[in-house]
Amino acid sequence: MQEIKTILYTILFVFSISISYSQNKINKLFEKQDILPLKLSFSNKKVKKTNDSTYIDTDLYYKNESDEWISFPLNLRARGNFRRKTCYFPPIKMKISKSVSKETLFKGNKKLKLVLPCKNEKDLNDNIIKEYLAYKLYEIISPYHFQTRLVDIQFREVKGKKSKDFQLKGFLIEDDKKVAKFHDGKVFERFIHPLAMDADTSVQNALFQFMIGNTDFSVAYQHNGKLLYIDKMILPLPYDFDMSGLVNASYSVANETLGITSVTQRVYRGFKRDESLMQKIRQQFLDKKSEIIDTVKSLEKEFDISKEYDQALSYIESFFTIIESDVNFKSKVLMKARTK
Repeated sequence: MQEIKTILYTILFVFSISISYSQNKINKLFEKQDILPLKLSFSNKKVKKTNDSTYIDTDLYYKNESDEWISFPLNLRARGNFRRKTCYFPPIKMKISKSVSKETLFKGNKKLKLVLPCKNEKDLNDNIIKEYLAYKLYEIISPYHFQTRLVDIQFREVKGKKSKDFQLKGFLIEDDKKVAKFHDGKVFERFIHPLAMDADTSVQNALFQFMIGNTDFSVAYQHNGKLLYIDKMILPLPYDFDMSGLVNASYSVANETLGITSVTQRVYRGFKRDESLMQKIRQQFLDKKSEIIDTVKSLEKEFDISKEYDQALSYIESFFTIIESDVNFKSKVLMKARTK
């Protein structure tokens, strides 16, 4: 009898440790997906002058579940050379001290990205919704993805002694090291040929990029993407989709070296793999068609301009028109796969 009790206690102990470990891995900031209200204030001009080693100080305010504003200090800088030069609102990299965030929703997030609209134009917030949508679609496709959360931002731009208020949509992206840690892996920061990466994940990524019409990436050179090393596999982890055909931003530029004149023109940029693998991944996308379309539709109410939503839905539907056809899949994907 005593031996049975010992065995049961051991099982319960191991189980409790397992639960505790899993709970510790949950990033509470991204656990819920309701839109998080934020308040921020800084000078766009000063932020654009920051670099990898220089930050500005400000306070971040967020609303808790009791509808109260909670604040703590943080450091931030601009990120992305193109957007820094082109955008009115630069995308932000946040650095948060462990000591100031430990009692907040942001606990455990030492670094975060905040994606803001680029241009101060009528569809500024809709572009954000479409780029956020791309991240949510990749969640459906691959378990190796960034967690994201939409935010409503009361942004006060400081201009010397004056200021200007904006109501912006944006979204938070977890740090790549958090993604790696969640999967018991690490970020891999060396050049590696795409054919040396995990085959399934590589094709999933390439077909996803084709789905959203994105050609502005390189998995080998880690342009708009990171690499993860998990379970002895090297896996692509994509981000930054504002140049995609899905978003179709006013400032986007088509890569004419690929024979396209518009970002809405799709080009498959994955490498040639066994056709059986390509067909397997194709079927995975087809099996998830309803979930993907439903995810697009779930964000309809967040769009300010109904035409922008209609175009986003139509663009994703046009992808399935391609891959549902054996002829189109062969001509636009299989025959376009890269060999160098």
